[in-house]
Amino acid sequence: MKELSLHQIAEWVDGALIQGTPAATVRGLSTDSRKVGEGDLFVALRGERLDAHQFLEDVAKAGASAMMVSSLPVATESCGGGIIRVKDTLKALQTLAYHHRKASEDLFVVGVTGSNGKTSTKDFLTAVLARGGKVNATSGNFNNHVGLPLTILSGDGGERYGVWEMGTNHPGEIGVLADIALPDAAVVTAIGTAHIEHFGTREGIAAEKAELPAAVPPGGFFAMPAKDDFYDFVRDRVRCEMVPVGIGEGAVRAENLVADADGRMRFDLASDMASTVPVVLPVRGEHMVTNALLAAAIGLRRGIDPAEVADALASVKLTHGRLEEKRVNGVSFLDDSYNANPDSMLAALRTLRSAEVAGRRVAVLGFMGELGEHEESEHLCLGERVAENGIDILVTVGERAACIHERASGLALSRNFPTHEEAAAFLLDTLAPGDLVLVKGSRSAGMERVIAAFADPA
Repeated sequence: MKELSLHQIAEWVDGALIQGTPAATVRGLSTDSRKVGEGDLFVALRGERLDAHQFLEDVAKAGASAMMVSSLPVATESCGGGIIRVKDTLKALQTLAYHHRKASEDLFVVGVTGSNGKTSTKDFLTAVLARGGKVNATSGNFNNHVGLPLTILSGDGGERYGVWEMGTNHPGEIGVLADIALPDAAVVTAIGTAHIEHFGTREGIAAEKAELPAAVPPGGFFAMPAKDDFYDFVRDRVRCEMVPVGIGEGAVRAENLVADADGRMRFDLASDMASTVPVVLPVRGEHMVTNALLAAAIGLRRGIDPAEVADALASVKLTHGRLEEKRVNGVSFLDDSYNANPDSMLAALRTLRSAEVAGRRVAVLGFMGELGEHEESEHLCLGERVAENGIDILVTVGERAACIHERASGLALSRNFPTHEEAAAFLLDTLAPGDLVLVKGSRSAGMERVIAAFADPA
């Protein structure tokens, strides 16, 4: 965070500086009382389970320079440094981030949203844009109403680019995030069925996702897969240039795509705006190629040399749990455990199907969350997709994933286990060198625990 005075902060958030010197400054920000340090502004948020106002004395003892509060359950003198009082600390945090962003006139911001592929696309995009300057990018899952402001405020003012994920699971959230971020460009990775429990239909999801590119002003641009079912739907809602991408189609496209013996995706990056260059992605899957094309489209549109774009894509390090290849006890795993929805599950299964495998193709799957009334039907449908994609062995974990196992007919072996540890024990007895194992499920399914138990059986 770039250094700000308490006076500036109070003015931006329409707060009252009730203790401290207006000229005093802070150089960091925290919402976690366990991680606050000297020089920080602590923002006391109220959540469903915890109210950070309970920890103000601890924050003062940790050396925080100031705190932003909506109430004072303790005496002001016990709070140490500066105190800014506001009506709502969450809204104040968002407002502070908005002004921080607005004051960063030289920062070019790319917002990234979509039903799946956001983080991988963010990783590709960060690598590409880093060839043109310093990048402030979303870390972890900091892509919501709290995480985005924290990401924005983590910038020190020396960045040329902001690459910020924007997630949603309820209507109206993307619009709020876009109003804070003021995007100059945007990426919509896909319109799928993630969080359909709260949106009802894919049209509802599409309308929500379209709020991001709709916030990009004329003169800006956004990238989206040309083959997406809702491409025209989104195009009709924006004021900026649209850059379609795709495998063999679009303004930015992958031509001559092949997977080599190591699973790397090789293709020629062609576009209507630059010369064609060869690319070697260090990850598997056609859906990863599309994610890379989205990043390439933004980079090329910003004038980054095609050879630099290709080199950045080839050297990218994806966030853990996104088709991460691991070798555990002599067996090869594709760890895609970070999250899942029907679309990303199918993409992962297709990746497993297309891989060159000396042994068997094994899918270890957990449940998919936030599907609401569609949960049973989507899991049953996934079972059919497993059978159609040439999977030899299916292992599902938990009662909510049992429907996948029940519908997956024609496999050499299919089992459901109540716990991750039991699934791992079965895999230890069943797998052999040469097998390739996909592990995937929603974040709350915790499917990485299967790999951990396989690596270190009790």
